[in-house]
Formats: sequence, C-alpha cells, structure tokens
Amino acid sequence: MDLGEKEQRAERIANECGGIHFPHESFYIHSILYSAGRCLESFDRFEHFKTQDVTPDYLVSIVQEAVGHAAALSRYFWPSPKGKKKEAQQNKLRINRGKKLCGAFGLNESSPLYNRDLRNAWEHFDERLDGYLLENEAGMFFPSSIVDDHTLADDPIGHIFKLLDIDNNCLVLLGNKFFYKPIRNEVKMVFEKAIEFDQNGSRFPICEADL
Repeated sequence: MDLGEKEQRAERIANECGGIHFPHESFYIHSILYSAGRCLESFDRFEHFKTQDVTPDYLVSIVQEAVGHAAALSRYFWPSPKGKKKEAQQNKLRINRGKKLCGAFGLNESSPLYNRDLRNAWEHFDERLDGYLLENEAGMFFPSSIVDDHTLADDPIGHIFKLLDIDNNCLVLLGNKFFYKPIRNEVKMVFEKAIEFDQNGSRFPICEADL
C-alpha cells in the first residue's frame, strides 16, 4: 500500500470513527490488556521478592520493568506525535485514537499515566543516558542499583543511576522520581475495565463523542 492510500484510510478512520475503526476495537482492548497485565504481574513479583534475600539490582529491575510496561500502556492514550508532515492524517488518527481510548477508559491529564517523564523515560534510553552523563560531569557517581530513601537522589553532588525506595514506593532513574503506587492503581483500573470490555463483545462503551 502506498503512502497516499494509507493517508486516505487514516483520514477516513480519524474523521468517521474517532481514530479506531469499530471492528478493530478488540485489537486495542487486547493490546491494552497485555501491557497492563504485564505491568501488574511485575508489581506482584516485586511484592513477593521485596522481603526476600535478593540483590538491589534484581528488585530495581522488577520495578523498572513494571513502570516500563506502564509507560508503554500510557502511549495508547497519549501517543507521541511524529514529525513527518507527509503523514499528517496518520498523526491525526493517532491523536484521535488516544482521545477515544481516554473517553472509553475515563482517563484525563490528571491520570498518573499522563506523566510525560514516565512516557519519555523508556524511549531512546541510550540517548537519555548520554544526555544525563553530559549534564553531570562532576560529583560522585553511583552506577549500581541502590535500595534506600529516595531523598538520597536530591544530593546535588551525588549522581545515582538507579534507586529504589521501598517504603515510599519510589523508583529513581537518571534523576527522575516515579512514585509507582498511583501508577499501579491506575493500571489496575485500566486492566479491569479492559477485561469488562472484552467480556462485553470486545467493544468500547458508547461515548458522547460517538453519538
């Protein structure tokens, strides 16, 4: 399919179907179930291992995995725009798709999943690591994972790569703090709604925007 035809189809779906063609709703429901389910499974695994004799690296990796799945989930609702002008209708489709999903799941910009740092942290991580190291040339660097209070990361001369604060439910990654309890609760809500939609014919509820 050439770009022109793809753009025409995208324009039709964006304008007439709110970004998601009705027979395709089940694909989005199952994709959301996957990301939300993997996120919750990782958090459950963390709850099991956080009191066990395991390394900080392992605990951090579990929470980072969970938050990474939450970041992937968030992009269904707030997709990252792409800069190609020749794909304007596909960009419009993505934006409308996000709005339709937000309406179906009852999400808005107050959601913990909307956090831009959350969504951006796992995109191009290698480039973000480059930037972090360029911006922080002096001080003490801690490349290994640490389990401790998140306020340690506030020290301006201490650069902590990864820190997990179990008591305060906080993951620090490249200086950014992610308080993951609200994220987990929001993902659980999304997961439960997606199950409900799947059990009701794999369709979204009718929103005012669809009328």
